[in-house]
Amino acid sequence: MKIIIVGGGQVGAYIASLLIENGNNVTVIENKERAIQSMKKNGLPDDAIMVGDGTDALVLEKAGVMNCSALVCATGLDEVNLTTAMMAKFEYDVPKVVARVNNPRNARLFNAGMGVDVKMNQADIIGHMIADEMNYHSIMTLMKLSKGEYSIVRVYVDYRSPNVDKTIAEINLPAQTVLIAIYEDDTLIIPHGETVIRAGQHILAFADETSMQELNRIFGSDIA
Repeated sequence: MKIIIVGGGQVGAYIASLLIENGNNVTVIENKERAIQSMKKNGLPDDAIMVGDGTDALVLEKAGVMNCSALVCATGLDEVNLTTAMMAKFEYDVPKVVARVNNPRNARLFNAGMGVDVKMNQADIIGHMIADEMNYHSIMTLMKLSKGEYSIVRVYVDYRSPNVDKTIAEINLPAQTVLIAIYEDDTLIIPHGETVIRAGQHILAFADETSMQELNRIFGSDIA
């Protein structure tokens, strides 16, 4: 998949590394020398870095915007991210435009009318993570989707959980929950009905707010 990232700071560079590791064709557009050198120092390939202004149509076209599947606006300036998002969506008809929100007060501007399909509101995500850490013993929100009440969460299987050593088929999971993956040490397990849940595992799940509380009860400690 061809993906363009505008902004090569810490956020943009991290996203680029993850996407490249997963086999995507990524181009990061950045015009600040310090950020460019930092990306190179951290192992981002030279051919994945383009020097230029992400709001410049010629730069976007050179990066392949007319053939990309997604464009991520990840600069530290909301006005730049919105400008780039509108260009990508309305000038080049990019299928998926993701934009980073830096100032929570601007979050309402990051909508479909401004060319944004998905917004990354960092303050909102961090706020939910802190709240989850305080309210739940074993669960943490990794990503709260911009539409609806669903989130991608990471659940820790406590050794005192009543469901340790049971198969997934034996566990009464909430209806609005999908188990995506299970991490055990350095091993990734794709879950199915006969997969046995072990203490110390981390489960990646897709769930709504009510189901998150149930998952905490199911896989966390039953001791308050």
